[in-house]
Amino acid sequence: MQLIQNTPDLSAYLAADEVIDHDHPVVGRTAADLAREAVDSYDYARAAFAFVRDTIPHSQDAGDPRVTWRASDVLEQRTGICHAKAHALAALLRAEDIPAALCYQRLRHDDGTGHVVHGLVAVRFHGAWHRQDPRGNKPGVDARFSLDGERLAWVPDPAAGERDYPELYAAPHPLVLDALRAAPDREHLWRSLPTAL
Repeated sequence: MQLIQNTPDLSAYLAADEVIDHDHPVVGRTAADLAREAVDSYDYARAAFAFVRDTIPHSQDAGDPRVTWRASDVLEQRTGICHAKAHALAALLRAEDIPAALCYQRLRHDDGTGHVVHGLVAVRFHGAWHRQDPRGNKPGVDARFSLDGERLAWVPDPAAGERDYPELYAAPHPLVLDALRAAPDREHLWRSLPTAL
C-alpha cells in the first residue's frame, strides 16, 4: 500500500502541538533517558517503540477506565488505548527529530460486533514511511518494530469490511480526537470511537 502524506511539508511531522506535546518535560525526560542508551536514530526509534508497546498497558487489556489522549499524560499515567499510545510514540520520535505520522485502520471490534478505527504510527527512515503498531502485545497479537515489512498487530480483512487508510496525518484525525476528549471513561469511549474515517 502506498502511504500518502496528508500534509506535503515534512516539518509538520516534527511539530509539537497540544496532543503530540514533545515540548512537555515528561516527554523530554523520557526521550532523553531512551536516547542515552541508543547508538543511533534507528536504535532510538526501536527503543521508543518497545517502551510504549511494553511499559504502557493498553487500557482495555489492563481494565483501566482512564482515558488519556495527550502524549505527556499517556507517559505520566502509564495508560491509554491504541490512539493514545500512538500519540505518545509520535511525541517520543519527534522529540529526537524523527518524523512521525499518525495513521489508521478500520477493524472489527474485539467482540466481533461492528467496526472501530485503530490507531498506528508511521516513522520515516531512508526517505520512506514505515507503519508501526505500539498498542501492546497479548495472546494472538505480536506487533514488532520493523523497517523491513510491516509487523502490525492486525492485517485488515476487506471481506469483513476492514481496511487500511493510506493517509499519514501530522495531527490526530478530528473524529478520533473528539471522541477521546469527550469520553469520561473508557467504557463511554468504546461506544463513541469512530467506526470509519
